[in-house]
Amino acid sequence: MILAIDIGNTDIVFAIHKNKDWIFKWRTPSDRNQTSESYSFGLANELLEKGIVVDEIEGVVLCSVVPELTPVIQELSEKLFGESPLTIDSSIYPGLPVSTQNPEEIGTDLMANALAAYHRFKTACIVVDFGTALTFTSLNDKGEIQGVAIAPGLKTAMRTLAGNTAQLPEIPLELPDSVLGKDTIHAMQAGILSGYVGLVNHLLNETQKALGGKCKIIATGGLSFVLKPLHHRFDAIDVMLTLEGIRLIWQYR
Repeated sequence: MILAIDIGNTDIVFAIHKNKDWIFKWRTPSDRNQTSESYSFGLANELLEKGIVVDEIEGVVLCSVVPELTPVIQELSEKLFGESPLTIDSSIYPGLPVSTQNPEEIGTDLMANALAAYHRFKTACIVVDFGTALTFTSLNDKGEIQGVAIAPGLKTAMRTLAGNTAQLPEIPLELPDSVLGKDTIHAMQAGILSGYVGLVNHLLNETQKALGGKCKIIATGGLSFVLKPLHHRFDAIDVMLTLEGIRLIWQYR
């Protein structure tokens, strides 16, 4: 069994892969004030509830975009599993079947996305990750990363608008039936959620032009199912894509 850990700006995800399947997944907030003992306690309880024996975990691989939490989770691995995790950084990239001209400029999560997508399709592709940030990672048919586009994520946009405007509440991420907002919540949903449908469509069209032809498009991230009018643009939606890329990096280490 391999434990893949993805430290994101919003959540940390722990997932275990065994015999070609993901058998365990636990998500917890990325709290920069929590200690390794606190995270260890929570993870150990989750593993116990699922009947997973810690000693059966053969390896731990860590992907992090939150530098403050990286040593915290590294310490968790050492204490709970008796070994330091394989911590993904740019030094690992040369051994992967995907490449980038700017290894220091691309996040480890985006590299994991690129690897998982290319491993799946073996051709030019675009990964749209609906996370804290909305990212578009593009590869050609040789597995070379051509570039990345980044926009604020859906929740980030919503929270920014609600947080900076005293009379606007935080609202549910539900796509409205109409862009003609009839109340405050409906108006925000229309402006941001319906607006993001246009944003994603436009960036996909422009990216495909830049890549010079048709390519596979895969969506991932916890919010990848929210914008249903976009689903016909995707060849696949896979919320486990980043974790799968992290696991594949372990294989290519």
